[in-house]
Amino acid sequence: MLAAEAAWVLAAMGSRPARTGADGKAPSQPAHIAAHRAAENLGVSAAPPKAFCTDAVELRERLTQAIASVVKVPEPVLEPVLCALFAGGHVLLEGMPGVGKTLLARTLARCIGGEFRRIQFTNDLLPSDVVGTAVWRPDRGRFVFVKGPLFANLVLADEINRTSPRTLSCLLEAMENGTVSVDGRTLPLGSPFVVLATRNPIECHGTQPMPEAALDRFSCCVTLDYPEPAEELLLYQRDAAETSLAALVPAVAGQSLLAMQAAVARVHTGEAVAEYAYRCIQATRQHGELAFGASPRAGLGWLRLAKARALTRGRDYVLPDDLKALAVPALAHRLFRTDAAATAPVLEQILAGIAVPL
Repeated sequence: MLAAEAAWVLAAMGSRPARTGADGKAPSQPAHIAAHRAAENLGVSAAPPKAFCTDAVELRERLTQAIASVVKVPEPVLEPVLCALFAGGHVLLEGMPGVGKTLLARTLARCIGGEFRRIQFTNDLLPSDVVGTAVWRPDRGRFVFVKGPLFANLVLADEINRTSPRTLSCLLEAMENGTVSVDGRTLPLGSPFVVLATRNPIECHGTQPMPEAALDRFSCCVTLDYPEPAEELLLYQRDAAETSLAALVPAVAGQSLLAMQAAVARVHTGEAVAEYAYRCIQATRQHGELAFGASPRAGLGWLRLAKARALTRGRDYVLPDDLKALAVPALAHRLFRTDAAATAPVLEQILAGIAVPL
């Protein structure tokens, strides 16, 4: 392995800044931030090694093939999901019940390996059910914190819009910083840490709108629709998906994923491309049909997804096409129209009106 590549792997495998939390221990950070800072501490060059571009392409192909063996997902839906995975982000899957949202999330978890937990969100779920709670232990004569299902590498938040904003609030710090605060202590979550959430249409019984702050934590939002007729017919003829899922072996180890996230953090964004992203974000705040435009966090998340797309296509630099391809999955769920209609058409209109740098 080349020295630069070894440094990248070391960066992804746990170098951390010396910052400490309230409990005197160093809390973890989101993978893309931790890897970025660790690479700086190790003196790694500004661009990822060329070998990582090739590795990222191969990894994307392996994951695509592994997922296809269990559930058929259209490329425009799967690509943003994989980009979010490489970028250290979180994914929101939308669609009617029964179209494969949960199956896709479970398949991704199986492909990645690591520790997996599923949380079924309901209207009576409490934050302590997600984060954990202190339990009295008579043998120790004190309270002991018992970790909840949020302490994992990949967390499936199933039917996330069936729970209350109070419960969703416990995910905000976790998805932003990779930590949770309990009893005055800051506790690190898994590394890598990814939340895959499923959301049913608001017309379904028992659902409610998600708070804007919670939606803004998701790097991308994609919609799973009913399969094409030929694919659905094939689905009825093949083995059960659960059988294929049980036979699936991990396609990538957690440390390899961290290394890829470190490489994504170093993909180059030129000044012209950054300015193009800025003008698009600004335009969402000035459009008359939008009540709320995209935040700086949304713009930064959009750029991280574009970096991941560039890397998985064998490049160490971002093109405007990367941004345009991921604009709707990365931004549409973070915008809100004055008439509560879909925001994707407005976003596409904004993109069409902004000149692309050559």
